[in-house]
Amino acid sequence: MSFDWNLVLEILPALLSAFLVTVQASLLGMAVALLLGLVWALLRRSGNRLVAWSATWTIEFIRSTPLLVQVYFLFYVLPSFGLSWSPLVTGVIALGLHYSAYTAEVYRTGIDNLPKGQWEAAMALNLGRFDTYRSVVLPQAIPPMIPALGNYLVAIFKETPVLAAITVNELLQTAKLIGADSFRYLEPLTVVGILFLIASLVSARLVEKLEARFVPTE
Repeated sequence: MSFDWNLVLEILPALLSAFLVTVQASLLGMAVALLLGLVWALLRRSGNRLVAWSATWTIEFIRSTPLLVQVYFLFYVLPSFGLSWSPLVTGVIALGLHYSAYTAEVYRTGIDNLPKGQWEAAMALNLGRFDTYRSVVLPQAIPPMIPALGNYLVAIFKETPVLAAITVNELLQTAKLIGADSFRYLEPLTVVGILFLIASLVSARLVEKLEARFVPTE
């Protein structure tokens, strides 16, 4: 089968539009994962054993169930309880919730690796728990986490095709629809592969720049 460049030019606008949906879902999902993951990590370190236990088991439950199941649950089950969102919003929440369980472990490791002397210094300054995390712990713990957190951004990009299950017309779903309509899959799927590669390389490069900017070198 020959490669039809004319078809590529014809379908490129639709694929680029879908690519923007993929980028939007990925970046927003990552933002949710970063914020919610930090919440899980802090709750897991709570002095209240019930709160810490609940956070731990919530993280384990999320990590132990497939993303697709979580997507279906949020989109098809929660409306029965009065909670419903658009397909894209549901997809962002699902991606963020799923990967928050992984970013929580990154945060936990980074916080645990902070020298004990930093906690003692905060106590000596009579800082409260909130001020200790905000002013002492997190500013030092987060920069070394950047490479690990960045890996999850790339992973989220690769997971966005799952959102096609709830009618989000992301990149791969759009390519499949084009293939079904034109009976040619080579061109749209090739373009999809290239766009995903570009997104992954750009994300990796951005993470490298952030690492060079914020991670101290020894």
